[in-house]
Amino acid sequence: MKYYIYESAVGPLTIAEENGILTNVCFGEWEYGEKEETPFLAEVWKQLQEYFAGQRKCFDLPLAPAGTEFQKKVWEALMTIPYGEVRTYGQIAAQIGNPKASRAVGMANYNNPIGIIIPCHRVIGADGKLTGYAGGMEKKEQLLHLEGTY
Repeated sequence: MKYYIYESAVGPLTIAEENGILTNVCFGEWEYGEKEETPFLAEVWKQLQEYFAGQRKCFDLPLAPAGTEFQKKVWEALMTIPYGEVRTYGQIAAQIGNPKASRAVGMANYNNPIGIIIPCHRVIGADGKLTGYAGGMEKKEQLLHLEGTY
């Protein structure tokens, strides 16, 4: 696994890949194997810079988030939330066919290894308020402001 740390509009981002497939985008500085800026990591960073500049609304990258089958179902559902829109935890739970799993959806969001690209920041509480975010509430608010949704 290779990783590189970039300074972004929301602070340091650690981006990791394995064999040209994205495995992690994490807030802060982390170590995932060997620190090396590969051409693939440079492409991920380019797409993230375009996103932060308001020029990119969708990412075109191969993803391999590590998680349980349930988590992967949640993360796939998150990928269907359009740029500039939000969904509630309950809506995501219903979308994956388990309408009583709002809390479990929240935990899957918290454990999302590919932040921003798998847009867990687009999930809000049933009352329309911002709720927990592994990257911190300030970052969640920044990302939603960037997308013009909050």
